[in-house]
Amino acid sequence: MFSIFVINPGSTSTKISLYNGITSAFNGVIRHEPDEIKGYPAAIRQLEYRFSAIKKNLRVESVNLDNVDAFAGRGGLLKPLKGGTYIVNKAIIDDLICSRYGDHASNLGAIIASRFSEEYGRPAYIVNPVVVDELAEEARFTGLPQIKRTSVFHALNQKAAAMRAASEAGVDYDKGKFIVAHLGGGISVAAHFCGRVADVNNALEEGPFSPERAGSLPTKQLVDMCFSGMYTRAEIDRMLVGNGGLYAYTGTTDCRKVEIEAETDEKARFILDAMAYRISKEICSNAAVLCGEIDRVVITGGLAYSNYIVDRIKQRVSFLAPVAVYPGEDEMAALADGVARVLDGREKALVYGEAG
Repeated sequence: MFSIFVINPGSTSTKISLYNGITSAFNGVIRHEPDEIKGYPAAIRQLEYRFSAIKKNLRVESVNLDNVDAFAGRGGLLKPLKGGTYIVNKAIIDDLICSRYGDHASNLGAIIASRFSEEYGRPAYIVNPVVVDELAEEARFTGLPQIKRTSVFHALNQKAAAMRAASEAGVDYDKGKFIVAHLGGGISVAAHFCGRVADVNNALEEGPFSPERAGSLPTKQLVDMCFSGMYTRAEIDRMLVGNGGLYAYTGTTDCRKVEIEAETDEKARFILDAMAYRISKEICSNAAVLCGEIDRVVITGGLAYSNYIVDRIKQRVSFLAPVAVYPGEDEMAALADGVARVLDGREKALVYGEAG
């Protein structure tokens, strides 16, 4: 049984957990006041602030890391790479410190894990970051040579959910075929083919509309908006990610509130039905990627708690394969499990700069 300490930095909080085997022995959520975070012009500048906050929390909670076998950090914005568990090395740290591929709070996960690794003499890892790219070559084509499809999605939860479905179906994930729909603030729907994600919508710019993102749009109408003179570049960007989707129609990203309205408001009901329709359509399009041979359709993420949404998706996609529903996303457990698979020899640790 391995002991693994997990660090997951988010925009306004840092989650930490200590796992002994599959059991969480300690969970902590360190909240960061918005005014404090605003004092840092870039996420990477928060390193000492967040590291000190974690150390303080561990002291207050009397959590001892002397017997930890490994450290796991949330993977950040790195170069595109294949899925798996990566040992944190100098190449990862260098790319994250200089924000080579973008600045985000998740970049701090590997760096903080590395700091603990140096202090306690135990290895540090990252698991399935958002930049996992296993797309089939034909999936990259768009219709314009100047534009290629890229892979940015909920890789950590997608892979964990697919592996869970494979286990429950008695299928080897590396030999199975699954369609996984992660439904959260952003939505990604992927075709998992024999252990790799052969196709997936970029959750920032494609696919179904979500609680806060517009998803795929009619391109000519979008171009007309961009050149209308009515909006700035920043305003358009915000419409697409942040103020799009459910928010644009209802003024809220909270699906629960819209469900309550839908009980008496026909417009609210149509909007929810439309979101479920678009998700279902995306799921069914991935059936073509797998040539119709599907072991399970998997629905996961925060919106999977909504019976209204899930039931309407099931009505449209159940003909494809049995549907498994795993509400929420347990990123901490997924990180710990990814490292455990390396420690017990089920997987080989990958090396950033050599694989991907």
